[in-house]
Amino acid sequence: MKTILVTGATGFLGKHLVEQLQSESDSMRLRVLCRNLAPWEHDSSIEVVHGDITNREHVEKAVEGVNEIYHLAGLVSRRPQDQELLYLTHIEGTRNLCEAALKHGVEKIVYVSSSGTVAVSTEPEVHNEKSGYKHEVVGEWPYYLSKIFAEKLALLYHRRDGLNVVTVNPSLLLGPGDDRNSSTRDVALFLKGEILVIPQGGLNFVDVRDAAQGLTLAMQSGQPGERYLLGNVNWTFRELIEKVAKIAGKKPPKYQLPVEVSLWGARVLRRAYPLFGKTFEMDDASVKMSACFWYCDSTKAREELGFKTREPEETLRATVEDLRTRLRKTGPVAPPA
Repeated sequence: MKTILVTGATGFLGKHLVEQLQSESDSMRLRVLCRNLAPWEHDSSIEVVHGDITNREHVEKAVEGVNEIYHLAGLVSRRPQDQELLYLTHIEGTRNLCEAALKHGVEKIVYVSSSGTVAVSTEPEVHNEKSGYKHEVVGEWPYYLSKIFAEKLALLYHRRDGLNVVTVNPSLLLGPGDDRNSSTRDVALFLKGEILVIPQGGLNFVDVRDAAQGLTLAMQSGQPGERYLLGNVNWTFRELIEKVAKIAGKKPPKYQLPVEVSLWGARVLRRAYPLFGKTFEMDDASVKMSACFWYCDSTKAREELGFKTREPEETLRATVEDLRTRLRKTGPVAPPA
């Protein structure tokens, strides 16, 4: 019986992946590496190893005796002050994992990156796995830069050392269960009434449950050294917001402004809201990102892995329902229009 390790198991995608792997628990032993207490502490079907991906000794302990690894451990942040932690987590964490995998003879690794390493531009272009890294577009955002460097590092271990690494690049993850508000944040901001204008750019999103299935398909059929984009639809932000608004029973914003004006407005509102005992969460990075186009083509994953996605409206309904349930517990939600 093989042993599978999942890092980043308590994250949005990680929890869905663990749930899928648990359904196959008769044919595998499942181990998770977690920094803090995990939901599976008392689950006999899952071995919880406590440790930090940035600690080499912790990673060695987690990897020993493992056949396959899903490497999801990471930090999602748009804050410039988190730059050092982002680089440490993504790059050094990946280095620790690959070194331990080589030492212990791990058979295969699925490394989870982001579609934003290659599938982003300032014009509405659709990108595929052959598109180059977009340093010039994401250069001021440490999250994406650190993911680019970590992805390069993982693939270097494949080319140089023969480590069987498959890279998967999900687009924006939506769907139920984002307890940390790491991926569904912008939809939550709309429900809270903080998106006041239509961004100029566009995005690709994918249901987190479909992405989790895509990871298992990559482990089964993905070719080492290859990259697979996991996405669903390419929509402008206007299309996304109008569809979310219809599902949520709210009116979408009317106006679409240049990014410079949106940045100015967001800065004014961040100063003004505290005067009324409120916070305005839309930061500069989010405004600038929303002016880009994060379009990708997942044909390769569909044809080579058998990757499938559900209807995007189903994903949006599940996202809105889940967010509204959680927002009622944590803060006010803007009422329906």
